[in-house]
Amino acid sequence: MRTTPPPPLAPQDTFRISPLIRYTLFGLLVSLVLPLPILQARLHAPVPLWLTGAGIAVGLVALAGLLSQRVETDAGGVTVRYSAWVPGFMGRHWKVAWQDIREIRSVPTSQGGRVHYLLTGQGERYLLPMRIAGFARFLRILEAQTDIDTSRVKPLAQPWMYLALLVCVALMFAVDLFIVAAAFGHS
Repeated sequence: MRTTPPPPLAPQDTFRISPLIRYTLFGLLVSLVLPLPILQARLHAPVPLWLTGAGIAVGLVALAGLLSQRVETDAGGVTVRYSAWVPGFMGRHWKVAWQDIREIRSVPTSQGGRVHYLLTGQGERYLLPMRIAGFARFLRILEAQTDIDTSRVKPLAQPWMYLALLVCVALMFAVDLFIVAAAFGHS
């Protein structure tokens, strides 16, 4: 029986930060700061409430900016961008042509994981975005466009790690509610 080969992988695609990662990190930040203004008001802390609110708002906006990263692939290469309002010091935009990518270099992290860099013929290094939804599809496009073997490239963090963190975030929200209830329960 004769089978037809799969159609060639279209290089044009857009990949965003995985929703599991995005929502877990937002939840973590909110669970850490949620009780602060409530307790601050209840305990009559010397720091102005508006200052705490401004700090929380800045933190949420900064996290939203960092998590706005998107990776775009097309016939010309791969591009990493952030929302237009994100300043360059928070997120570096870059683009590299497929034909310029010479290898993927793995570097160990201090936590025992590995990060991967796209290396060009000019010696430039671009951090391989590994927290995107569709990472395996991205690697297939990268391999199809560059002929570089990506079989040894694995995501920095597995989904179960973010699920475990999400469970911890849910527990932190429960503790937050308990703390806030206790603060208002004792007059």
